Amino acid sequence: MTVLDFDVYVSGMTPVPSAALKLPNGEAGSWSPLAHTLIHGRTEAALVEPPITRGQAHALGDWIEGFGKRLSFIYITHGHGDHWLGTQPLVERFEGVTVHATPGTIEAVRQVAREGPATGLWPAAFPGRIAEAPLSLLPAPEDGFQVDGHVLMPVEVGHSDTDDSTVLHVPSIGLVAAGDVVYNNVHQYLGECLDGGLKAWRRALDTVESLDPAHVVAGHQDQQRGDNPSDIAETRRYLDDAERLLATRPDRGTYFDEMIRLYPERINPLTVWMSARMLPARTG
Repeated sequence: MTVLDFDVYVSGMTPVPSAALKLPNGEAGSWSPLAHTLIHGRTEAALVEPPITRGQAHALGDWIEGFGKRLSFIYITHGHGDHWLGTQPLVERFEGVTVHATPGTIEAVRQVAREGPATGLWPAAFPGRIAEAPLSLLPAPEDGFQVDGHVLMPVEVGHSDTDDSTVLHVPSIGLVAAGDVVYNNVHQYLGECLDGGLKAWRRALDTVESLDPAHVVAGHQDQQRGDNPSDIAETRRYLDDAERLLATRPDRGTYFDEMIRLYPERINPLTVWMSARMLPARTG
């Protein structure tokens, strides 16, 4: 049996022209960087997390081809569109690839793209740049799937920045491709975390930690940093600070300003504002 390895490609910040996604000062926002993990052996490979746009998918496909391995699988960790909208161009490029996700993720994708093209936020944020939804999403086997004889195991962790989140665990190399469960120096999206979501996210982090990984690839990451298990604790600290702030019942502007003050080095203030906009309006 050959030894597996992994490499990470990061699609950088992506400008979004939608008027609904401007920063509080009126400046245009950008989408957070996205990490794509290629797990590969001697002959074949699996990709965790397709990108958003057709252009990103083309660049990612060029990078994958450079490894000279057969792309056997694509795995989608959760239902947010920025983690699967670029799947179809990759399916068309890599003949015979199987796209796996858990049933919860498959249902979330279908809710956004029931008739094929994505609806809601995505076409407004990326006009003319996104493809149709994946044509064939297969439920991941309960005992995982294999690359060159090594098991890749989907692990359901519950709620992180959205419901029905998962990670992909590769025990033979101590790898967790963590999707949006773990963030790496990028502001975390908390817009779906009211009413118990922060506690649920901490439980998801506990699950990842229990896998005792040597490498953790965050779905949104600063490509200048490594894929370190310490990002689990950093993600938890951000949740703790946000919870303390939310306990003061801040208005949207105060929440935005304070999280930027607490984490000035983190990438993408638009994510903070998107979270703030989900807070109840405060008056008086």
